[in-house]
Amino acid sequence: MKNTLLLFFLIILVSVTSCQDLSEINENPNNVNETHPQLLLTNISENAFKVDGTGAMYASRMLVQTDGENSGQYYSWDRASFNDYDMLGEVTKMMEEAERIESDAYIALAKFFRAYYFYNLTLTFGDIPYSEALKGESNQIFTPKYDAQKDVFIGILSELEEANNLLNGNNDIIYGDIIYGGNALNWQKLINSFRLKVLITLSKKENDTELNIKNTFASIVNNDPIMQSNNDSGQLVFLDQDGSRYTEFNSSGYGSGMYISSTFIERLQDRQDPRLFIFCGRTKNAKEAGLAIDDFSAYEGGNPLAPYAEVNEKAAQGDVSKVNLRYSTDPTTEPHALLSYSELEFILAEAAVRNWIGSNAETHYNNAVKASFNFYNTYAKGFESYVESSDADAYLNGNLVSFSNAITMNEKLELILTQKYFTSFLQSGWRMYFDYLRTGYPNFVYNGNSTPPTRWIYPTSEYQQNTQNVSEAIKSQFGEGNDLIRELTWWLK
Repeated sequence: MKNTLLLFFLIILVSVTSCQDLSEINENPNNVNETHPQLLLTNISENAFKVDGTGAMYASRMLVQTDGENSGQYYSWDRASFNDYDMLGEVTKMMEEAERIESDAYIALAKFFRAYYFYNLTLTFGDIPYSEALKGESNQIFTPKYDAQKDVFIGILSELEEANNLLNGNNDIIYGDIIYGGNALNWQKLINSFRLKVLITLSKKENDTELNIKNTFASIVNNDPIMQSNNDSGQLVFLDQDGSRYTEFNSSGYGSGMYISSTFIERLQDRQDPRLFIFCGRTKNAKEAGLAIDDFSAYEGGNPLAPYAEVNEKAAQGDVSKVNLRYSTDPTTEPHALLSYSELEFILAEAAVRNWIGSNAETHYNNAVKASFNFYNTYAKGFESYVESSDADAYLNGNLVSFSNAITMNEKLELILTQKYFTSFLQSGWRMYFDYLRTGYPNFVYNGNSTPPTRWIYPTSEYQQNTQNVSEAIKSQFGEGNDLIRELTWWLK
């Protein structure tokens, strides 16, 4: 009997020990519960700062398609995705890890990226999940409610203000930072400059006392650090290494049916703008005829309103310019800016025209144009001689460019927004299109009643997985079932 009991306990002991050993052996060392936020920051930054494709350029009358009908060019798009919530999931994890190690710097950057992605999402759709979003793991909320767009913007501005405060006087080195090399002050300048961008986006709401847009804008300009030169621009510099090359490098689209719009080229030609040579290639016939790069007549575009087959025929005859080859053949061409110093100066110029700030609108306008010329002089390899500082000075004296020729507020806004539009070529994603929706400048041509859409339809996945909340959001904004692309969301009313 004793031997039997002893054998029984030995079997139990071996079993327990074996289970413990197996659990330890089977732990995946790569599946960790904790990590340093720097490891997340690099990937988040690369995603946020990369080139945002060419879709906005078709909608903004910069490109035309010849081998099929492009929905952006003909204003016939429908749905967009909630993919930005995937990146917001990474931002949420970075926030958790930053709070765990009690790092104000990484918490601040997490708040900035939250604001950035939610800003893009709400401009795309209108009302979106915000206050309950990304709380599936922490609060078991898998069907988040939709917040009103105004509340989303209030939240965005609040998070950016908190981020600025966290970085105030912060001298921590931010590791994993591929944008500013770990400099917290530069991030603070970008965050405050982005606050100004969000506020100018809400220009139609400048009289909303709850938002207090004008006073908030002026307070940031007068009291907080903002970008002061191209060196402060929030941009991603590309490297000739796998995974770090220019986003559009080797993209097949540039070699097939993608051409430049005539409206874009003609606007540059009318102003004798030398950035034309940097953005566009000469037509096939112009090159064969020996026309020089700086000959404005060597460039011609396709009509964005014409059927694509008609433009295709013109292109086949060698009379339509393509995007300059440097964008698809140079792995380290110009950096891509999430927000550039040039854009900030245009924002300040517009704010001055609107009397939000007391500084000189013309000075800001000239600074913005000069900064753009300087940017291309620095990065557009082989084209530096066309955009020297003297070229910028001469350009600013042109009849269609000189700020002194603008008398009325609308004339000044058109000048500012048109020049801001030129700086958007393969820069800043949909910024130019949203600026047009907000201001009407520069004018985007369209056919008949095919007016430029004001939003995108919510993703199919929301109809399937968050049916009640998305339905209520549509009803409260546009009326039941009116999830349509030409409905006006709050920021445009």
